[in-house]
Amino acid sequence: MNEITAIRDTRPQAGQSDDTPQADALPHSIEAEQQLLGAILTNNDVYDRVASVIDASHFYDPVHARIYEIAAARIAKNALASPVTIKAFMEEDEGLKELGGAQYLFRLAGAAISSFAARDYAQMIHDFAIRRSLMRLGHDIAAKAGRIDVESEPKQQIVEAEQQLYKLGEAGQSNQGFVSFLRAVTDAVNVANAAYQREGGLAGVSTGLVDLDKKLGGLHRSDLLILAGRPSMGKTSLATNIAFNIAKAYKRGRMPDGSEGAVDGGVVGFYSLEMSAEQLAARILSEASEVPSEQIRRGDMNEREFRRFVEAAKSLEACPLYIDDTPALPISQLAARARRLKREHGLDALFVDYLQLVKGTGRGDNRVNEISEISQGLKAIAKELDVPVVALSQLSRQVESRDDKRPQLSDLRESGSIEQDADVVMFVFREEYYVEREKPSDDRLDEMATWQDRMEKLHGKAEVIIGKQRHGPIGSVDLSFEGRFTRFGNLVQAWQQGDTENFG
Repeated sequence: MNEITAIRDTRPQAGQSDDTPQADALPHSIEAEQQLLGAILTNNDVYDRVASVIDASHFYDPVHARIYEIAAARIAKNALASPVTIKAFMEEDEGLKELGGAQYLFRLAGAAISSFAARDYAQMIHDFAIRRSLMRLGHDIAAKAGRIDVESEPKQQIVEAEQQLYKLGEAGQSNQGFVSFLRAVTDAVNVANAAYQREGGLAGVSTGLVDLDKKLGGLHRSDLLILAGRPSMGKTSLATNIAFNIAKAYKRGRMPDGSEGAVDGGVVGFYSLEMSAEQLAARILSEASEVPSEQIRRGDMNEREFRRFVEAAKSLEACPLYIDDTPALPISQLAARARRLKREHGLDALFVDYLQLVKGTGRGDNRVNEISEISQGLKAIAKELDVPVVALSQLSRQVESRDDKRPQLSDLRESGSIEQDADVVMFVFREEYYVEREKPSDDRLDEMATWQDRMEKLHGKAEVIIGKQRHGPIGSVDLSFEGRFTRFGNLVQAWQQGDTENFG
């Protein structure tokens, strides 16, 4: 063992600058790296046991990192990784020459004691790498805080530091950079496999609405979905219904890729910037107990309704739905709180009600730029936390001036950036709302009869118009709507009347 520890422990890791902590102060174990590499070069099967724990970036010594990288590439191709084969790829490596050239590779393999402890060595190397990243991050935070800069306020520095720490905690490294196509393909196969395991169902999280799921394939991770509508169309109701459906269906278990996670439903975060948490909870309880929300607010319930209300509240106690009703929340704080929620409780879907009530940094010179910053920030949160983000949005008044009140992409307020950043744009539309306001006077009998026929056809129906979908078709989905309980549901079509047990 001693004959191969001739490496200087003060050798800096690749990419280290003079501003980072001194190399000799950084935690590392040259011996552990040597033992692990020796075990891999002696028995290539060891690589499969450690590949999920470390990669080349975790090695302290850059020469060791290159040896591991070449060995991993050969093993991935079912080729032998041994001192002889690795030597051919490192003939001109200056770092290896300093350590004795090809003889160092043979000494690594010859001094390897045993392969059974390889995973423990890998974990040690990984942990030391995290510690080094933490030290560098702490050094960067201290250096930045020490510089008095008008553009970098302390609050913003705290948010940035928390973001870096979150990335380090989630990914095990502060900076991911490029990923190989193999890694990307593997992730895509895992998503397809998850959908296949659900019998060709959904690649994303189910909304609980059958026809909407068929059109969207569920809510996909890292997607930004915009749910827009004019006031009184029911966009908040639809968002709370979907959020509640996801949280109610939550089941934790082993995922197809072997990791632990939500096998059904999920943990939901809901930013309610317009309504209080209590008002939002009352809406959900109204839907669950089938007691009209206005009766809940007034306390006007008979004994049977009150019992249903209390039973619904008890059944929802363990529902993983977390509500934040802080008004005028800045986008940076919204992101920080979402990271904290994911770290402490997990997170599978995030809802924001609504986009125009989120605050920007205030650096933009007009409202359009601020909305652009917010929509880009929401998309960044979706990608960083790898969850679907559903953001509600207001529509401009120009909808009301048209004969056909169905909304279009151009009706989005400050639409350019929202439409561009969103993966999916949906509009909630209830024609019944507009027709109801066209009621003729009682003395116009013919018009009244026509109006009543039209109202009968439209009563209890809603439409979700998908105006944009980056990964699927556009079109519309018909839903049922019960205004008394602020509840959207699956609409039973005429041809389904004989088979209603699968529809709510």
